[in-house]
Parts: sequence; structure tokens; C-alpha cells
Amino acid sequence: MTYFAQYAWAGGTVARDVRIEIEDGRFTAVTPGSAPTGTLLPGLVLPGLANAHSHAFHRALRGRTHGDRGSFWTWRELMYEVAGRLDPDSYFTLARAVYGEMALAGITCVGEFHYLHHGPDGTPYADPNAMGHALIEAAQEAGIRITLLDAVYLTSGVDGKPLEGVQRRFGDGDYDGWAARFDGLRASPGVKIGAALHSVRAVPVDGMATFAHRTDGLPVHVHLSEQRAENEQCQAVHGCSPAELLDSMGVWQPMTTAVHATHLSPADLRILGDQHVCLCPSTERDLADGIGPARALADAGARLSLGSDSQAVIDLFEEARSVELDERLATERRGHFTAAELLTAATVSGHAALGWDDAGTIAAGRRADLVAVSLESVRTAGVDPAGLVFAATAADVTHVVADGRLIVDSGRHTAFDVPAALREALT
Repeated sequence: MTYFAQYAWAGGTVARDVRIEIEDGRFTAVTPGSAPTGTLLPGLVLPGLANAHSHAFHRALRGRTHGDRGSFWTWRELMYEVAGRLDPDSYFTLARAVYGEMALAGITCVGEFHYLHHGPDGTPYADPNAMGHALIEAAQEAGIRITLLDAVYLTSGVDGKPLEGVQRRFGDGDYDGWAARFDGLRASPGVKIGAALHSVRAVPVDGMATFAHRTDGLPVHVHLSEQRAENEQCQAVHGCSPAELLDSMGVWQPMTTAVHATHLSPADLRILGDQHVCLCPSTERDLADGIGPARALADAGARLSLGSDSQAVIDLFEEARSVELDERLATERRGHFTAAELLTAATVSGHAALGWDDAGTIAAGRRADLVAVSLESVRTAGVDPAGLVFAATAADVTHVVADGRLIVDSGRHTAFDVPAALREALT
């Protein structure tokens, strides 16, 4: 297959008149300055976007949790209500629709942070990984890749309080119980299996080091310092910050990603300087969690990626520019991240955090993911293509190619009606 782009983001900049050749799901040649040939992709063509942190079932909460004041903790109770109602069939239906929405937004790979493992009372399904398999099948039907980040979730607080209520469906009893179930998951084309420690609130210290050894070399994600209360509880029980605790247990490895990392000390920043860090600004804003130190993390050496998390919106352009705009609010200064840095977070760094080192750039030999973004909408008309990340939204995505397959054509998913699927799943 040959595509032609008037503008394409290649080599960290905008190239003109680019011929893009694809064979067996890989780019075979990328040639700027070419004569028009092949299938035209309009607007600015970007690499596929990577959503490095998702909880698919949270999409059911969009527009339903804003009726009163509250905090992350009060929002969490509403989230638990949704978690208590899902089974493998309904979770597949919901996740398929949500991943379809991601495809329409230009996302070609998702990291699904998965802890909704068992039945509502904690009883395993006949297939102990039925819920995880539902997520994998949903991503495949939506045409996007998935890294299933299967989470350890064993306690309801830093002090080791047992799981209760709907939380019981998250738990496997202990680390060995989690490992036994986790070992039943298998990678396949378009599917990687990773692991997660939910947070220092949900995993005992005893067993962290063994977990780190068992998962060495896999993508491993962990919620970190999302709320101040988490830091305070960790300090009270363990005498250190969450980042310091995980550091002492050997959890920070080359493929470990800290998610959120909102409330960090100078010592925490030093620890995270060699890590992947996934920021989720729309969720952090929606839940009033705070503004994370994005520029300080990048300056320390952290590789930033982006996630939609609670699905308050599914729009990586919004997430990307929010990293810059939130820094402006926090510092009262402009100009912290370039467009290239933000697009790197949304593409190559996000894929790397999910274990897909061969994706995220338009270059020969890489996975053939392409996202065409209109330059003719009311948001983008007249905008310099090099600054499109500061103007475009998910609604401006017109075409998406994932692993060489066209999954979005003229703003519509090629496999199913995504709005209808969302209505079916959410009503």
C-alpha cells in the first residue's frame, strides 16, 4: 500500500509531500519531496498515538459524577458502583465501544491498567482471566493494539486493611495467587502482557521485591502519588514517600512506568529521573488531584507519556497540550514544552512505555501506524502544521491506519458504528 501526505510528522519535524510505502504492516519507505502517488491522506499525518494509561470501564462515569462537590475519594465510590455491575460480556461490549472511540481519536495502541478480575463477590470466573480476555478481544475488534497491564490489588489501604465490598473482585488473595492467574495470560499479535502494582495503598510491602523479580523485563505500571493523602499515609506507615518505598523494593526497573506522579518531593524527582512517567492531565484535573511537575520530571530525565485514564475525555491532543498549559498555570510563565516534545510523549514514548519499541515514528522498518488530522476544520484552518498539537482535537482526526490496516476512514470506524456501540453499552 502506498499513501501520500502533503504534510507528515517525520524525524521530529513536518516534512512536505511525503510518499509512505507499507508492506506486511511495516513502513518500507518514507520519501519526502515526492510527486503525488497512491492514496491521499489529508491534512497533517502523524504517527499513531499511544494511550499509555486507561481504565476502560470508567467511560461509564463521563458526565455522571459532577452533580456535587467532592474529591477523588468520593468519586471513587461512584466508580465502585460501576465496577460492581460488569461481567465479561458487558465489559467486552463497553470496552469495544471505548476502544472504538480511541481509534477515532487517532489512538493505535492502549495500555489497559486492569484490576477488575473476578466476580462481584470475589469468586473467580470459570476462566480466571475472563475479564482480561474480554478486554483483549475488544481491542482486537476495534483494530488497535493492547498492552494488558494486569494489576496486583490486595489491600484497601497502606495499613494493609483487607479488601471489602466490590474491592473483593479486584484481589487474588496474595502475590502468589496473582502470579498463578497472571501466568495464564498470553501475548499474541497485537497483544502484549504486562503487569501493574495498583498503588502503595493496594499492595503489601511483603512481596513487592518478589513481584519485581517475577516481572523483570515486562512493562510494569504503578499509580504513584496521585493524591496528597496517599503520600501522607505512606509516610505515616512506612516513614517514606511512595517513590522511596518502591525504590527500596527494587520496583523501579527500565520498563517500569509511574502513572500520575503528581505530588513529588525533590528526592522523588531524582528517583524517577530514569523512569517512564505517564501523565493524565484531563483526569487529574477532573478529580481535582493537582498539577504534576511535568517539566521538572522531564528535566530530571524521565520519559513522559500520556493517558486518558478515567476517560473524562479521550483526546491525546488535549492531554498533550494540557501538559504545557498546566505548567503555565502553575508557574505563571509560558513556553515549557515544544510541540515536538508533546508529540513525542503522545507517540514514541507512549509506545515505549507499553513495550512497543517498534512503533510511534513514521520511518522504514517501524509499525505502519498513521493518523491524518484535518487542517480544514474551524479549529485548525490556517494553523501552521508544526503547531497543530496546540489547536487540534480528536474530532479533527479523519483517517487512521494501524499496523497497515485502515481502521478509520473519513472520520468513521471501518468495523462498526462507535456512537451506537457506546449508546448500547451505556444505556
